[in-house]
Amino acid sequence: MQLLAPTFLLFGLNLLDALLTIVWVRSGVATEGNQLMAKLLDIGNGPFLGVKIAVGLIAALVLVKWGDRRTARYGLSVALAVYLGLMGVHLVTGLAAFGLVSNSELKEILKFPTQLFALIMP
Repeated sequence: MQLLAPTFLLFGLNLLDALLTIVWVRSGVATEGNQLMAKLLDIGNGPFLGVKIAVGLIAALVLVKWGDRRTARYGLSVALAVYLGLMGVHLVTGLAAFGLVSNSELKEILKFPTQLFALIMP
């Protein structure tokens, strides 16, 4: 039961990711990187959103049921880190879509993960 709040956060980030992906793809700002999900988007918003919600619900149920295991806590931490990073990508995409970030600024922003990785890995 201790993972209920972070699991709810993960599900919320999953849903926000799905909605922002639909907005960016339908407005022509971005493309879906996951080929399976891209095919679902080609079919329509409903199937894409339905699969994203279903996957999120299954993950949430697994995490709530087996949240007392170390693997579940570790997996949830990794998933939250990935989704928080993904929210950063959505933020930069939105800033670029609305013209609030220039191409040169965008190139500098995109260098950050490489620089961070270089600091972590000798």
